[in-house]
Amino acid sequence: MQRYSHTHMRIFAVLLALLLTTAAEEPTQPVVTELGDGKYTIGTVEFDENSRRISFPAEINQIEGVLEFAIVHEKGKIHESLLMTRTSALHLNIALKLLRYQSSPELFPILDENFESTGQFPDVPEAQKTASRLQILVSWEQDGAKKEYSLNDLIYHTTTERPMEPAPWIYQGSYIHENSFKAETSGDLVAIYITRSSLLNFAGKDNETDEPWTPNQKILPPMGTPVTVTFAPLLEKK
Repeated sequence: MQRYSHTHMRIFAVLLALLLTTAAEEPTQPVVTELGDGKYTIGTVEFDENSRRISFPAEINQIEGVLEFAIVHEKGKIHESLLMTRTSALHLNIALKLLRYQSSPELFPILDENFESTGQFPDVPEAQKTASRLQILVSWEQDGAKKEYSLNDLIYHTTTERPMEPAPWIYQGSYIHENSFKAETSGDLVAIYITRSSLLNFAGKDNETDEPWTPNQKILPPMGTPVTVTFAPLLEKK
């Protein structure tokens, strides 16, 4: 597996920052810190070049009501998200890029010069689609023991009366608008109801409606419980 030196990590992070941060006289340059054994941090994000896992802190934000998002920034749409975090979308995007996840625009129709939908979808190569898919795990401490579940298991489908199907999450990558990285300014990190501004979107059924999705109260800990979110390769076993 290709390994990155700390210098390469830092250079790549700075280049991405210049591309993705909001326009400012002195844009903040995120620093990638090497921890050893292939592990790195950037902000509150920790990532591992060997396992290709990305972890960051969050908390339980909602245990009832309709969900459009699985994870948002604390300054984002917290009224409709299962989890919220203080983690930067930019930092997550840098980690995803460094670990060679590839963004895929397959869920969204191509726009014309007036930014109107053409009704046509991009032709994305299968290899790129595969490289865009990942699983998301959520863990927390309860009664002295670690609990870990797929993010899908924490979301309930009120029509099927079952947890969300075990479909993958697609790294779509958000977009830049008026010199701003939209996921950073909107706080949209992981969307159930597919959203262009979000870093990741749900790939399964009913991802174009918010009506059936609610928190799975049978599993979730109380509101405010600290959790660790982990993005992991799709084929990795829990």
